[in-house]
Amino acid sequence: MSDNEHFTFSNSVLLAPLFGVLAIWFTFWMELLNETNFNDFGIYPRTLSGIKGIIFSPFIHGSLEHLYNNTIPLAILLAALFYFYRNVALKVLFFGILLSGLITWGIGRPSYHIGASGLIYVLASFIFFKGIFAKHFRLVSLSLIVVFIYGSLLWYIFPVKEGISWEGHLGGFLTGLIFAFIINAKVPKPKKFEWEHEDYNEDEDPFLKHFDDDGNFIESDDENEAEETISIKYHYKKDDTD
Repeated sequence: MSDNEHFTFSNSVLLAPLFGVLAIWFTFWMELLNETNFNDFGIYPRTLSGIKGIIFSPFIHGSLEHLYNNTIPLAILLAALFYFYRNVALKVLFFGILLSGLITWGIGRPSYHIGASGLIYVLASFIFFKGIFAKHFRLVSLSLIVVFIYGSLLWYIFPVKEGISWEGHLGGFLTGLIFAFIINAKVPKPKKFEWEHEDYNEDEDPFLKHFDDDGNFIESDDENEAEETISIKYHYKKDDTD
C-alpha cells in the first residue's frame, strides 16, 4: 500500500470531529436549557451505579471553560485519527472510552469524574506511540506534532492540581499506549530507494561506476576513445588566378 492510497482525505475526517464537538456542546446546552446538570451520570468509582458513567461521562462537562478546553483538542485529534488510522479509528474510539472509563472507575477517588479529557488522552497517547512504533516518517512527524502541541498534558496524569481527574487522564494515557501495542493498524511501508535494497549491486549502478572506491571520478573509456577518433579535415578551394 502506497502513501497516496493510505493517506487520503475522506468525509470522516470532517464528520467525526464535527459529531464529537456537537455531541459535547449539545449535552451542555441541554443542561443549561433544563437548568440542571448531568454530573450524576459521570463515573463514580467502585459503585454499581457509577458504571454508567463509563459511557456517559465523556459528554458531560462541569463548566463552559471545561467544555472549551476539551473542544479544540478533541476536534484536532479526532481528525488526525480518522485521517491517518481510519481503518481502526472506530475501534480505538469505542474501546478507548470503555477501557479508560473502566480504569477510572477502578482507581478513581470517590467523586464524579466527567469530561472528554479521558478520551483526549486516549487519542493523544495512541497517535503518539503508534507513530513511533510504525517507524513511518509521516506518522513519526505526527507524533512529534502531538508532543509539541499537547506535551504539557503529560503532567496531568499525576495529581498536580485540585479539581482535575488525573485518574481519568492516566486511564486514557494507559489505554492509548496499550492500543498502540495491540491494535494492528494498516500502515504503508516506507518507500525504499533502489540502493537501500539488500540485493543492490553497486557495480551495476550507472552513476556510481564513474567513481572509484575513494570517491574519485573515473573518466569513461568510451569518452577517451571518442576523443581519439575525432579528426578535423580542412578543404581548400583552389584559387582560379593561380
